[in-house]
Amino acid sequence: MTTNWLISEIKKKQSFLCIGLDVDLNKIPEHLLKEEDPIFAFNKAIIDATHHLCVAYKPNTAFYEAYGLKGWKALEKTINYLNENHPGIFTIADAKRGDIGNTSTMYAKAFFEDLAFDSVTVAPYMGKDSVEPFLAFNDKHTILLALTSNQGAFDFQTKTVEGKELYKQVLETSKNWNNSENLMYVVGATKAEYLAEIRQIIPESFLLVPGVGAQGGNLQAVCKYGMNDSVGLLINSSRGIIYASKGHDFAQAAAAKAEALQKEMHLELQRHSEE
Repeated sequence: MTTNWLISEIKKKQSFLCIGLDVDLNKIPEHLLKEEDPIFAFNKAIIDATHHLCVAYKPNTAFYEAYGLKGWKALEKTINYLNENHPGIFTIADAKRGDIGNTSTMYAKAFFEDLAFDSVTVAPYMGKDSVEPFLAFNDKHTILLALTSNQGAFDFQTKTVEGKELYKQVLETSKNWNNSENLMYVVGATKAEYLAEIRQIIPESFLLVPGVGAQGGNLQAVCKYGMNDSVGLLINSSRGIIYASKGHDFAQAAAAKAEALQKEMHLELQRHSEE
């Protein structure tokens, strides 16, 4: 999927919502455990109820790998269902991969070719030869971990190295990599105060922003400092949407939470267009 297509979907739906499909069998409604594939049954119901309110879905692959072959098959069925029924929706494999040379190429093939995701999250710690193999795929996007929403982000990402915070060095260096136009970046919603400086370094890039909802991130602050002329934001909410109810109404409850966020996003888009 091209960036221009994603922008057009944002404008059409008046939403830049990404829904995280992080399926924990201990948290899904009990009646779904009787299904042949409870993970896919849960995902399908969430997708059917929310696809008109969001522009992206982000399965965190750890929640599928944890269940072995059955979990991986559920992930495959989920992405196939999305691609067949909602091809206009941007898909993110939240895999946080990152290795060198041929290994990165094989990771990229797994998510871009075999599973046909539009994008994958990648860790930058090993440098350009761990990231450029992902960037080599046309119309696919590599989402680089820049400044994450967890408390441990302060262990390394914000440390000053040679007069500059490490996350800023990651942003600036990555702009010089081959096919860097295919880069997006993860910036946590709980780090909204950093967004103004981040936009000075990467003014045009899309930012995937987790942490709104259960982690306490503020949508208005993220939009104030992070939105650009092309919107440039994908705001992710996972637990706050998909686990809104453990009853038979779980999909409807998820849709209500997603709609509430979409309405806030519509207002932010209106506000931005008037400025």
